[in-house]
Amino acid sequence: MFDLIIRNANLPDGREGLDIGVSSGKIAAIGKSIVVAAGEEIDATGRLVSPPFCDPHFHMDATLSLGLPRMNVSGTLLEGIALWGELRPLLTKEALVERALRYCDLAVTQGLLYIRSHVDTSDPRLVTAEALLEVKEKVAPYIELQLVAFPQDGYYRAPDGVSSLDRALDMGIGIVGGIPHFERTMEDGARSVEALCRIAADRGLPVDMHCDETDDPMSRHIETLAAQTVRFGLQGRVAGSHLTSMHSMDNYYVSKLIPLMAEAEINVIPNPLINIMLQGRHDSYPKRRGMTRVRELMAAGLNVSFGHDCVMDPWYSMGSGDMLEVGHMAIHVAQMAGIDDKRRIFDAITVNSAKTMGLEGYGLDIGCKADLIVLQAADVTEALRLKPNRLFVIKAGKVVARTAPRVGELFLAGRPASIDTGRDYVPPVLQR
Repeated sequence: MFDLIIRNANLPDGREGLDIGVSSGKIAAIGKSIVVAAGEEIDATGRLVSPPFCDPHFHMDATLSLGLPRMNVSGTLLEGIALWGELRPLLTKEALVERALRYCDLAVTQGLLYIRSHVDTSDPRLVTAEALLEVKEKVAPYIELQLVAFPQDGYYRAPDGVSSLDRALDMGIGIVGGIPHFERTMEDGARSVEALCRIAADRGLPVDMHCDETDDPMSRHIETLAAQTVRFGLQGRVAGSHLTSMHSMDNYYVSKLIPLMAEAEINVIPNPLINIMLQGRHDSYPKRRGMTRVRELMAAGLNVSFGHDCVMDPWYSMGSGDMLEVGHMAIHVAQMAGIDDKRRIFDAITVNSAKTMGLEGYGLDIGCKADLIVLQAADVTEALRLKPNRLFVIKAGKVVARTAPRVGELFLAGRPASIDTGRDYVPPVLQR
């Protein structure tokens, strides 16, 4: 007997009409018409069942702080950093915990059960680290929260940057962060990359750096990060986030850079919503999109995953915790609208992100954790188009959130009484 069985499910790889049996918090069986009783049964009715969404790049210490202490009038990255600098001395542990928990509530309803958050360590009080370590423990039953020690004001540039980051790691923050392009000089940026990779190697920790989040094509710290990754034997354990300068680099240099990144097995984390919002701000026309070279990096075999980055904070006044919104934007910015492209985009908010985060037991194979979502969509292309409701969100085989299907009622003579915006509008080429 199973604890839970989901019937008539479509899977992201294209398989259809399958049953998924869950026992003791893990997937125990996948197949057609499984004839076994279950404590609870969900009929997916030909809808998509996927592993939960993963966000490998977020700032939970700033989330939901929009308007504190004021709004970002220019909408730029630099004003956002300045505004955060104004807010940071006013932060309290209690307020940080409360906002983070509220965001986690939202995330669960969106089927987002794995999050990696950067934690600003520039304030030597480290109230952000204290708060998010507490949040990590509180949400552990339903969200796996990874934390990155992030020297927002620069590892060397901030007065206590070096010591504060070390103390944050000693407190239990488990990933080494950095922001080399925000140091005072290119040389200091390169030095910070080397120092932070050495710390990660010595402590046996992963690395996740904000890297070259700029329109400057001469910001090339990703090259240094790739080299130091190989030097310290960190292949596969290092992520380069944003990498927006690659959008502005010349093709000859990139033809050298991408193979170096592949050699180092760098995990690449673009952030489509924030990248398209903040980059190209100094351009008139033509105006750069600002997101890194997603298609080319994927084609070279690098693991590319997408982050949400911000939700209603000094840098981004929008956002909803919906990774499908992130993927939807990526389709447009990267101009990846083909059917195979969309499957790769969906992977970038699920399995690729799980690889970036080093998640164990993630997926849709027998023996994987029974962390699942049922979406009001038939397949991944429809999910990315519609950003549909999460009908069921399941953690360790138990339903932790549920949303009613979105159905529109019509009161028009001679027309249908209701429409399902997904099921009723599948293009003929995609109809089964």
